[in-house]
Amino acid sequence: MAEGKRTDGTRTPDRNRSRNQDRDRNRDPGLQPERTRLAWRRTTLACAVAASLAGRQTLHGGIDPVALVVLALVVPTWLAFLALAHRRIRAMNVPRPPVLSPRAAVAAVACTLALALLGAAMLR
Repeated sequence: MAEGKRTDGTRTPDRNRSRNQDRDRNRDPGLQPERTRLAWRRTTLACAVAASLAGRQTLHGGIDPVALVVLALVVPTWLAFLALAHRRIRAMNVPRPPVLSPRAAVAAVACTLALALLGAAMLR
């Protein structure tokens, strides 16, 4: 029910607004951003492991042109994901961090899929 005037001239309270204010007042702004920051760090670490395993596979399996091309694509993809994650981690340092933009979300998904596909190409 929106705030409005009663017949006796007094105003009715906006119940949704007071609930939202109570929820915001009780929310600890440090917990969610911290969890998100840690999740980005774990994901970055997993991508670093995938990239290093791709390099190991290239060197261990013998150097052939296909493996070198795949490795040449893995490294910049990993660096792009690292830059994206670093930017997001830095954005999480405020109590009310901005929402992840659709463009950044698509870029993160594209890097993840590219690393998965390039990893599969390494196993051929």
